Amino acid sequence: MPPFLFRFLPLLAVFAATPSKAVEFNQDIRPLLSDRCYQCHGPDEETVEAGLRLDSFEHATADLGGYAAIVPGNPDDSELMFRISEHAEDDIMPPLKSKKRLLTASEIELVRRWIEEGAKYQGHWSFEPIAAAEPPDDGEGWAVNPIDHFIAEKLAEQRIDPAPQADPHTLAKRIAIDLTGLLPSPNQIREFVARFSEDKKQALGRYVDQLLASPHHGERWGRHWLDQARYADSNGYTIDGDRVMWPYRDWVIRAINDDQPFDRFRIEQLAGDLLKSPTKAQLIATGFHRNTLINQEGGTDKEQFRNEGVVDRVNTTGAVWLGLTLGCAQCHTHKFDPITHREYFEMFAFFNHGVDVNNTGPTVEVGQGELFLKNVDPALTQRVKNAKSEVTQLVKTRAARQSAWENALKLEKRNQRMAEWTRLQPTHFTATGGAPLTILPDTSILAGKGAANEIYDITLEPATTTVAAVRLKVLTEPRLPKNGPG
Repeated sequence: MPPFLFRFLPLLAVFAATPSKAVEFNQDIRPLLSDRCYQCHGPDEETVEAGLRLDSFEHATADLGGYAAIVPGNPDDSELMFRISEHAEDDIMPPLKSKKRLLTASEIELVRRWIEEGAKYQGHWSFEPIAAAEPPDDGEGWAVNPIDHFIAEKLAEQRIDPAPQADPHTLAKRIAIDLTGLLPSPNQIREFVARFSEDKKQALGRYVDQLLASPHHGERWGRHWLDQARYADSNGYTIDGDRVMWPYRDWVIRAINDDQPFDRFRIEQLAGDLLKSPTKAQLIATGFHRNTLINQEGGTDKEQFRNEGVVDRVNTTGAVWLGLTLGCAQCHTHKFDPITHREYFEMFAFFNHGVDVNNTGPTVEVGQGELFLKNVDPALTQRVKNAKSEVTQLVKTRAARQSAWENALKLEKRNQRMAEWTRLQPTHFTATGGAPLTILPDTSILAGKGAANEIYDITLEPATTTVAAVRLKVLTEPRLPKNGPG
């Protein structure tokens, strides 16, 4: 799947799930039930009251002794409708003691419409397959591609007129920033504008292809994935020490630029080390789960933070790869996503078997440029080799070049007229914080321990010539801690 398509998948999924104006369980009803009802009538069997669960069609429509909470197609016979209306008085739901807000008139009407339409439940959105959706009719006539039709429909609902089409210069700028994060060059703009005047569709296609082929495309869109992978070049806690994670960053950028299939993108990050004869790049891909916080604070419990690292991996896997907020089930059965407390720790057990040596290993040794020199321009490979050779030579000759530079500096100083400094005799000196001050034979002043913030007031004998600058020297002294200064 092309990386360029990643950003449109959520949009397509939403449109595919809402092909009509019917009340939708996931979008309209599940949030209400989760917020007002699931605390007592949700998936956690240990807290279910009156034997009623509203988290599935089977439970919500079950016979409770001559009545049912929901009777599909018949809201008037549904106990739920009676309990959420004001007519219930003392039996109104949610109970007043729960401190939860009662449903508003519009929310009650929404539940009524949903029951009238058959009270259709849906699985969690992340488990629902993406279905093909016919674009709505565009009454404005400006839509060019299917996505435009969906946008036109929403604009019409909100009574918003579409913005006029951008001029080609603006369009070139917007597309470049969107795909690469960089402004286009003057030559790119001139070329695009010239083609645009001849054939708009062809000009747009060629321009987009050029930008997608740019290495900056992977940098631009890799940033969004690195956010999901909680990428950082430091440990993220207390002293926030440095960590070497740039190879993983470069792997993500390369994967997007190479248009790596999404299934490989997923497998190599979650289990690249479990592949048969994995390459170094595939091992580095597993850096996805090395991006946990590392605590280097003194006195910490290593097992505690190893455990927290496992928790982070479970929660991140749930959010990024499953579209679930697994973290909630760490403490209790989830009230919204279909995950139980037990299932959370079954997944925790999987990650808990991973090897994690003192929260710093295992590690993969990577040389600069080693990962990504395959399948590139031979001239680039040669330039990298030349650069490495030059660096090696510079390191070898560093001592000689340093010595030559120092000798040249000494010669330059001898050839310059050096400034003439005159040492002045202190005539009066005090410290506002009470630090004892002692003048030494060389006219320097030794300061003892005083206040946390001292102000020294020193009067010097008058200078016999015009003063162009004042220089203060801070000296070492055996009587100071560690010989000073300071």
